[in-house]
Amino acid sequence: MDAAAKIVDFLAAGPYAVVGTSNRREKFGNKVLRTYLQRGLEVFAVHPSEKSIEGVPTVPDIASLPDGVRGLSIITPPAVTEKLVGEAAAKGIRRLWMQPGAESRSAIQQAESLGMSVIAGGPCLLVALGFREGA
Repeated sequence: MDAAAKIVDFLAAGPYAVVGTSNRREKFGNKVLRTYLQRGLEVFAVHPSEKSIEGVPTVPDIASLPDGVRGLSIITPPAVTEKLVGEAAAKGIRRLWMQPGAESRSAIQQAESLGMSVIAGGPCLLVALGFREGA
């Protein structure tokens, strides 16, 4: 499946989760979360210590997400992303979107070896969904 087809598949249905989100609106993790919200999509926020981000209650880790999350947006340093791949697979999440700067060759290879669909090294979700600052 090429990158465009992976993006269509990823966006075909949620719910989604964002790991690496932040309460700081200038951070990309916050903007990715807001992009889902701007589109009216069901999204969960993963953060180890915040209770709520942009009005979305958080869970501390991927294992704490409700069952049925279909896609995971990752906005973390590559070394953290590598650890998250296994956690996502254990939770049954099969679609990963590693935002620019979050990916590593190791994380991509690990995810693909687990049969996951991976979007990495390409477009950002903010561009694909048309993020609007201030919304």
